[in-house]
Amino acid sequence: MAQICIIVPDLDKAVETYWERFAIGPWHFYTYGKPLVKRMTRHGKPYDYKMKVALSYIGNMRIELIEPLEGDTVYSEFVEQHGYGVHHLGVLTKDMDTALKDAEECGLTMTQDGAGFGPDDDGHYAYLDTEHLLGTTIELIERPKRRNPPEKIYPENHTQS
Repeated sequence: MAQICIIVPDLDKAVETYWERFAIGPWHFYTYGKPLVKRMTRHGKPYDYKMKVALSYIGNMRIELIEPLEGDTVYSEFVEQHGYGVHHLGVLTKDMDTALKDAEECGLTMTQDGAGFGPDDDGHYAYLDTEHLLGTTIELIERPKRRNPPEKIYPENHTQS
């Protein structure tokens, strides 16, 4: 496990709380959707959606906060069914195609994905339908070799995370 994700109603407020109460940060902000995420699907079909993301670390574990913005997504579905809270655990892979094939052979379905969010048109994330088995969703993550600069960093006087 390399990541834990929490769905929040207000990303700015959540980040401020994590920083002020728990000294977790700095936070790097991105808007995931087009044009940043070049290819997106929902239930295997091309689909556009949008969310605001803030990334930081707790030790070696990446923490991701997501505020859903647009579209029928795994995030909006989760909020409808459970309210806000821990949505998924992220697992790193170096080969998304093989990881998805292995998941399918195990009977796991991909519910949503996005690809091409790195500056070199790499990077791919994919959510598997695992809540019924594990009580949470698993996200496969193939990180891009490089990351685009964040839209902003909170608090502003920090530059690395």
